[in-house]
Amino acid sequence: MIHPEHNRIPQTVKTIHLIAVCGTAMGALACMLKDQGFAITGSDAKVYPPMSRFLAEKGISVMSGFDAAHLSHRPDLVVIGNAVSRNNAEVQATGQMGLAYCSMPQAVNRFAAAGKRQLLVAGTHGKTTTSSLLAWLLFYAKRDPSFIIGGIVSNFSSNYRTGDGDCIVLEADEYDTAFFDKGPKFLHYSPDAAVLTSVEFDHADIYRDLDHVRSAFGKFVTAIEPRSLLVHIDDDPNVADMIGSARCACRSYGTLPDSNWRLEDIVVDPPDTRFRVIRDGCDFGIFRTRMIGRHNLKNILAAIAMADRLEVPPHVIAEALERFAGVKRRQEILGEKSGIIVIDDFAHHPTAVRETLGAIREHFSKNRLIAVFEPRTHSSMRKVFQQEYAFVFDPADRICIRKPSMLGKVPEGERLSSRQLVEDLKKRGKDAVHFEDTEGIIYDLAASSTRGDVILIMSNGGFDNIHERLLEAL
Repeated sequence: MIHPEHNRIPQTVKTIHLIAVCGTAMGALACMLKDQGFAITGSDAKVYPPMSRFLAEKGISVMSGFDAAHLSHRPDLVVIGNAVSRNNAEVQATGQMGLAYCSMPQAVNRFAAAGKRQLLVAGTHGKTTTSSLLAWLLFYAKRDPSFIIGGIVSNFSSNYRTGDGDCIVLEADEYDTAFFDKGPKFLHYSPDAAVLTSVEFDHADIYRDLDHVRSAFGKFVTAIEPRSLLVHIDDDPNVADMIGSARCACRSYGTLPDSNWRLEDIVVDPPDTRFRVIRDGCDFGIFRTRMIGRHNLKNILAAIAMADRLEVPPHVIAEALERFAGVKRRQEILGEKSGIIVIDDFAHHPTAVRETLGAIREHFSKNRLIAVFEPRTHSSMRKVFQQEYAFVFDPADRICIRKPSMLGKVPEGERLSSRQLVEDLKKRGKDAVHFEDTEGIIYDLAASSTRGDVILIMSNGGFDNIHERLLEAL
């Protein structure tokens, strides 16, 4: 059993072991620490690409499975990821050997964010895209930022960076910190400025209900120091309820007439979208992007407001935005075969599914749109969203729903019924089909898709490598 008095980071650290190293953020941290000269080892239950390859390229030894022997070299520090419990073999060994340990956010604060201005992006939706945009804007402005982000930023081909500049961009996660610290990760940070994109119910394995989620984000808002800035979305009632308790300066963004930062004159002209930004009633500039969707315009606006906080000139922001290459797995066009376009997206929450489909529909207005969806998160596999999912696929012409592959992780009485979802879609006049496995989807799409179709695949996981297999089949 680990002891609370050993939850500390020694003054002198040379060797560090990370338990559950293949998580997106943990992997980024491991690479950062390696770049700083620490001797790094790690372990995980499932070691597989792309993170295993990413770590191997950095020269980080990753051991498969959890075993006390992995700590036989007695590392100076053990970083324990939130994917493991106190019964984990390596956690038990950490306690028995009296090793110093910490959580991922504690390690980030000590080794990555110390002495830097912390720029946080929090919210149920849009964190990865907004933080990626901000990191790129600062880099293009020669501010040499550091960042840790929950997705691969295409301009950097990485989800982390160690820069010499005075800023670090952090995707601020509301998920719990570790088994020994059940509070959200974002409460560990002290932002110079922060974005709050949205607050909705999610992470049903962690949060009981919406009020529980609101409580966590409320603590985040009130914890921001008076010297700091909070940039928040203008049309989310849950966010609006929290702003009154903020001790810091608050600036709104979105499309409402009284917003501090406002979008106007939006023109969708594929492959580009043009828009005007108004700051406090005055013209800030006209911008152009290849990102798809109105929700992404709001993400861009939040990043612009944060960049302005750091005195990045509008013309530099405009140049950088036109050169932003996007984020892997966020409306990422993976290929085109036989005139059929295949797009990958991380969407899984009902709001994200609706916004993503709406964005693709607007951009490819003349194409038949086929939606392929795998419920895979702890929330999407639960019946909590059963009724809501039936109304978010409307922009699609055809809908393919896969039975959740990890449904066994959810108690039987709490499970989403993918078959019922398909029946509910059909009752609303939608062309919806249920599939027991991924192979059936690939076979069906290869046989039924025609030139001009756009296939949007939505899942937060690898989805049995459906993307490459479908492109090959087409």
